Amino acid sequence: MEVIETKRATQEAEENIIKLSKTYDFEGEKIQELDFSGLENVTADDMIKANKVLASSGTVSVLPENDLHYTLIIAASATGHPIEFFKSLKPRDAIKVKNKVTSFFFGEG
Repeated sequence: MEVIETKRATQEAEENIIKLSKTYDFEGEKIQELDFSGLENVTADDMIKANKVLASSGTVSVLPENDLHYTLIIAASATGHPIEFFKSLKPRDAIKVKNKVTSFFFGEG
């Protein structure tokens, strides 16, 4: 039983990690992967704040949960990396982040 629980915990931890297509050098830190386990701690208040940031930037979105900028704001909150880091991602990695956040919101991951 304990072995199965350990394997499940390891698998869940690995599912929270996104491997980036390249190593990013951001403010002296080398970043090759992102840990999204913090998504479990995101609250409705965080989502409201992300909506306010989105609105103040002039972006209008009917479904903000699917908006790249919105998902990057949530990713910044969940991972502890600043939004500026997420805005510097190459398209392939930005879409990986977007998909991770939207999958989490819609119960797919």
